[in-house]
Amino acid sequence: MACSPPQRSSFMPLPRTYLRSSGVIIDDSFVPEAKSVQKRKLSQKRKTLPTQFSISGHLSPWPMHASGQTILQNRKPCSDDCRKRADSWQQYPMGIAKPRYLEQLENYLRKELLLLDLGTDSTQELRLQPFREIFEFFIEDFKTYKPLLSSIKNAYEMMLAHQRERIRALEPLKAKLITMNEDCNERILAMRAEERYEISVLKKEKMNLLKVIDKKNEEKISLQSEQVTKLRKNLAEEYLHYLSERDARKILIADLNELRYQREDMSLAQSPGIWGEDPVKLTLALKMTRQDLTRTQMELNTMKANFGDVVPRRDFEMQEKTNKDLQEQLDSLRADYEEVCKEHEILLQLHMSTLKERDQFYGELQEIQRTSTPRPDWTKCEDVVAGGQERWQMLAEGKNSDQLVDVLLEEIGEGLLREKDFFSGLGYGEAVPPFLRFDGIVENKKPSKKDVVNLLKDAWKERLTEEQKENFPDFFFNFLERRFGPRDAMAWAYTIFENIKLFHSSEVMSHFYAVLMSKMTESVYVNHKETVAQLLKDMTSVDSQNEGLLSMEQFSTILKNMFPLKKEEQIQELMEAGGWHPNSSNADLLNYHSLFMENEEGQSEPFVQKLWEQYVAEKEAYMQEIKEELGLELHHEVTLRKLREALMNIDPSLDRQTLRTYMSQAFQLPEADLPEEGDEKEEDIMTWLQVVLERLQVSDIRRMGPREQEPAS
Repeated sequence: MACSPPQRSSFMPLPRTYLRSSGVIIDDSFVPEAKSVQKRKLSQKRKTLPTQFSISGHLSPWPMHASGQTILQNRKPCSDDCRKRADSWQQYPMGIAKPRYLEQLENYLRKELLLLDLGTDSTQELRLQPFREIFEFFIEDFKTYKPLLSSIKNAYEMMLAHQRERIRALEPLKAKLITMNEDCNERILAMRAEERYEISVLKKEKMNLLKVIDKKNEEKISLQSEQVTKLRKNLAEEYLHYLSERDARKILIADLNELRYQREDMSLAQSPGIWGEDPVKLTLALKMTRQDLTRTQMELNTMKANFGDVVPRRDFEMQEKTNKDLQEQLDSLRADYEEVCKEHEILLQLHMSTLKERDQFYGELQEIQRTSTPRPDWTKCEDVVAGGQERWQMLAEGKNSDQLVDVLLEEIGEGLLREKDFFSGLGYGEAVPPFLRFDGIVENKKPSKKDVVNLLKDAWKERLTEEQKENFPDFFFNFLERRFGPRDAMAWAYTIFENIKLFHSSEVMSHFYAVLMSKMTESVYVNHKETVAQLLKDMTSVDSQNEGLLSMEQFSTILKNMFPLKKEEQIQELMEAGGWHPNSSNADLLNYHSLFMENEEGQSEPFVQKLWEQYVAEKEAYMQEIKEELGLELHHEVTLRKLREALMNIDPSLDRQTLRTYMSQAFQLPEADLPEEGDEKEEDIMTWLQVVLERLQVSDIRRMGPREQEPAS
């Protein structure tokens, strides 16, 4: 074990007398002439101390316990004398005060550590800096031990540098370890999700198999009961058959015996010498006859006892036939009664609905009578509308007063729009659509209604062929830039917007305006066009002769196959819109190409208009059923699970993908983020009922099947 140096409170320079006695020669005139940059900094630090000390000055001999004490020369550092001497020093009293230099160094170290502790962590490397400075002070003051102390300091510094390099080398491994930990966690979560999905699938399969087993058990029980009933019926029939056979056999035996007796009697009567026979023989014959009579009487009594209540077979068969006829009549009457009951219930429901309609119509009549005004004379508009009487008659044909008001407003608005040469920009507010954000004046291009319709049709064609679909307003403005250039794009945007906002009667303009202002999704317009195209395709495929003609029966069949959920009245409305009249026969031919034609202004024929009107009415009825099924007020919240249950109740034929699409549109969530059916997260996703209905109203939502599933045959 190495010998420890003498106990000192700090590394203080030894006094001159002690150094001389130990054999160390100190030159008082020794002063270093040059110092390194670090030593100059260190000396500047030392100037901050109140009192300067150096080896050449007088150093305090503390702790000195014996003035004449000397150190033996040529002693080994770890000798026993050294250890004993160190132990003897500890026995001296410690009454002498610390040197001032030691106190100043301790105070300096304490202040530096306090300053560092105010703003930094005590474990950081910066805390070692005051200790380095104090150690540098010792190295500078102890010139004799400077090489040894410097080597000690350098060894520790090298070890610290080596440890720093090791830490820096391990930091990327730490980051990589964190990344691998995150990846493993993600994989574990993904595997758990897959396991949950597989478990749910297996549970569903288990429930289906249990249902199949229950169904098979029920079928087995029903078959067993049917077989037992059939066997009992066969046994009863066989019993009756054998019973009738036995009765017939006994009757036949009786008839044979009677015939035999009659024959014997006749033979006795016809015998001429009967009175001449022996009396003994006659007595014996009489005895035998009496025995036969007794036996016959017993058999007759037995027959009466056994078959006294039995009816003849002929009567039984007649009664059985009569009973069968009466049973058939009863079944027929029962079926007629059930049909009459069903018709009676239907008539009652029809009567109730008629009463409701009567009350509703009566209320509307009262309201109309209360608020009605004299019917306007629309012939006055002939002189105001451009084109005169002929054009007004063409515009007003088949329109009611409300539609005539729209037509008149469009004509007036078109005239005012023609008079405008410029439009004022709406600015850059958030309420302004992106394609109209402009500050200034733009030119009115004044296109005709036909030009606007053709431009909108071209925009739809380009939109449908676009691979990566962008936002519809952005696509509209980019289309105008590609068509008219960046300079005129804004002017055309304002011009087309004012036109489509004005002409509500034009289908192309009204649909484009609804999609552009997010009042209707693109899928509604696209699906409507696809439905019309599919109808034309089906009619063309039926027209094998390619004559462009269809019979009304073929036309009706195509409509029923294309729209299986439409009622008979709706099919009749479509046929009437196509040109069929109730008084005409089904053999009349129809030019089906004329049903899908459009005029110059993009207005379609009444058949296509009726299709759109029926779609809107069916959508409104479907939305009303959803609202009634939820049974909530508009300011109440509805959860994802409640909406799923409501949709499945009113439309059980909805497939899983369509159901998730409807819920994604209602809650504005990607389909991938929707929880699975039965997940507890469904209760956490909720929004206002009014918001759900508004989002579904603008989307393409329609019924996929009847509300109540028909029982399987």
